[in-house]
Order: sequence, then structure tokens, then C-alpha cells
Amino acid sequence: MPLPPSPKTSKNYDTGTPFPAVTDPPITELQNIAAVKKTTRLHSLDALRGFDMFWIMGGASLIHALTAYFDWGFLHTINAQLHHVEWDGFTFYDMIFPLFLFIAGVAMPFSLTKRLQRGEEKIKLTRHVIQRGLILVLLGIVYNNGLFQTSFAEMRFPSVLGRIGLAYMFAGLIVINTKMIGQALSFVGLLLAYWAMLKWIPVPGQGAGILTMEGSLVSYVDSHLIPGRLYKGVHDPEGLLATIPAVATALLGALTGIFLSPESRRLQPWMKAVCLALAGTALLWLGKFWDPFFPINKNLWSSSFVVYVGGWSLIFLSVFYFIIDVLGFKKWAIFFTVIGLNPILIYMAPKFIDFSYTANAVFKGFADSFAASFAPVLMVTAVLAVKWLLLYLLYRKKVFLRI
Repeated sequence: MPLPPSPKTSKNYDTGTPFPAVTDPPITELQNIAAVKKTTRLHSLDALRGFDMFWIMGGASLIHALTAYFDWGFLHTINAQLHHVEWDGFTFYDMIFPLFLFIAGVAMPFSLTKRLQRGEEKIKLTRHVIQRGLILVLLGIVYNNGLFQTSFAEMRFPSVLGRIGLAYMFAGLIVINTKMIGQALSFVGLLLAYWAMLKWIPVPGQGAGILTMEGSLVSYVDSHLIPGRLYKGVHDPEGLLATIPAVATALLGALTGIFLSPESRRLQPWMKAVCLALAGTALLWLGKFWDPFFPINKNLWSSSFVVYVGGWSLIFLSVFYFIIDVLGFKKWAIFFTVIGLNPILIYMAPKFIDFSYTANAVFKGFADSFAASFAPVLMVTAVLAVKWLLLYLLYRKKVFLRI
């Protein structure tokens, strides 16, 4: 009669001592584990991030081309929303950047807070957050100036990625070291402090409370502290001082992420979607109320701008969350999800890859069969298609740029 098999052992590589192998859990337990993992990821967040990036990677250019060709009224209405305002005011295109930063904040409780709960040391997470922030700053400098192509005096150091990196870094440090109440107080405190600074700190030769491009405290600080050139000569929309309220944008996202996390079980998911929409509406009203006293202004990243665009961000997230995560309708969003899982890659790629060359090589013969006046529409669509197909290939191969 054969002897019963001896228990399998596996090696503990931390201590070098053997320990009994853990047997596979039953199928039902595996299903439960899979269900938990499935609910801990916000699929709507990937889709919303992709929706946001779509306009940057070619969606806005497509609307511009369609408007020029068809000259339809509703296209002109949409097209008008796809340009930045010169100074005070707001368009849809002004929310693309802060929406991305808000989304980065929403993801924090699903990454940083989870790792803290698993027992990771704060110092390790702190290093990770600082490293990630500084890498984004470096990538932003490369995006603006190329590699060794620009003299130091002509380099532009502020950037979209730099603003995201610094705001993410400081917001992440707050999230790591405070609870929800501390994050909420930080959010309110940063907005009020920034407003007070611009309201009451006098600018030499201008005075206090001047919110013009030439006379604001933001422009004064940036022009005296940032080396190289500023985007608008005396002002840079991604400058240093306005990083303060940008941190608040990320913190609003972090607070939203806590509310949506699986640990927050006080409300059913559909009620969370409703609450997000109501909170967003309230912030829209608050931003409008604040506007006469501190104008909604993306260049200054004014506190009213943070509140107002935060309201729109919550409303957009509530719609995507309700449709995708609550109702479970995910397939329609695959187009945006593919983009949203590789946002930094597709943002940086045009600096190194000539997508127009590939689009011309593949689609120009087809485009030439149409009227010459329609060619811009076709070619913008072709470039957009080439970019998306590259992202789809990476998506299928599970290749994602992580920083």
C-alpha cells in the first residue's frame, strides 16, 4: 500500500525557512475574491480619463475641421467651447486640464490609502509620491523644450505635466499623513489662503487685489522666481504660485475617491451617483457666487475656478459612474477606456512620433477620392484613428506606461 503524499512545502524567501503550502481555495471562494476585485476598480474612472484625453489627442481638432466644412450652427456652438478663454470666464476646454488632475485625486484612495491599509510604511509611499511628481515635472520640461534642443535662457520650465506632478505630489503627501477631515480642511484652507494672498498681498508698482495678467501676484511671483521664459511673457498659466489651488483640485478628487471607495458602505452605489451630482451642482452655484469677488479664471487657477470646475468634474463623474459602475454598461466606453489607460503615453507620443506621416501613408489615397475641401476632416480623423489603434494594440498587449 503506497504511503500518503507528504505535505508540500514552499520556501519563505524572506527568512529562508520552509512553511506549509497553502492549498487552493474552493471555486466559490475564488469567485468571491474575483467579485471583490471587480468592485474595487472604478471602470468609470478609466473611461472618464479617456474621454478627457480624447479632446487633447485630436477630438477638438476634429470638431474644428467639421465646423469649418459643414458650417452648421450646433457645430459652431460646440466649437466655441473647444477654445480657452483669454482671461476671465470659462469654456468646456478650460476644464480638460483640471478634470485630469481631479481624476488623479480620485484614484488616490484606491492606491495610496489601500497601500497604507495593507501595512506599507509611510516613508515608502512618500518616496513614491515625490518620485512620481518629480518625474512628471521632468517629462513636462522635455515636452516643452525637447531633449537638449533649447538654451537655458529660452527654456520654458512650467508645464501641464509639471503642474500635475507638483499638485499630485503635495496632495498625495496630505492624503498619506491625514484622515478625511484633514484633507477636507486642507482643501478649504488652500482655497481661502490663495484667495487672501491675491486679495491682500500688494504687488510692487500695482497694489493689492489686482487680478490682471500684468498686475497679479501670480504673475509677479512667477516672473521673479521661474527661470527661462514664461508662456505669455509676463505670465505662465502653469506657473508656480497657482500650484497652491491646483493641490486643492487634486484633494477634491481624493475626497471623492474616499466617498466612492468600497469601504464607504453607508449608501448604495446609485445613491452615491446622485450625491455626486448634487454636490457638483452645489459647487457650481458656489463658484458662480464667488465669481464676482474672485473671478473664475483658469490662468490664475482662481479658487472660484477650482470650485466651479470641481462641480463640473463631479457631475461628469456621476454620469460615468452611474452608467458604467452602477448600471454595468461598460462595452460602449471601450473607446475611451483604451485612451484612459495610457494617458501620459499618448500625451507625450506626438513629440517623438509623426502620426501625420503614418496617417498620410495609410489614408491619403482614400482621402484623395473626396473633395479637396473635405480632406482636412478626413486627415484629422485619420491621425486620430492611428493614435487610437496604437493605444488599442498596447491595451490588447497589456502594455501601460506607469510612472
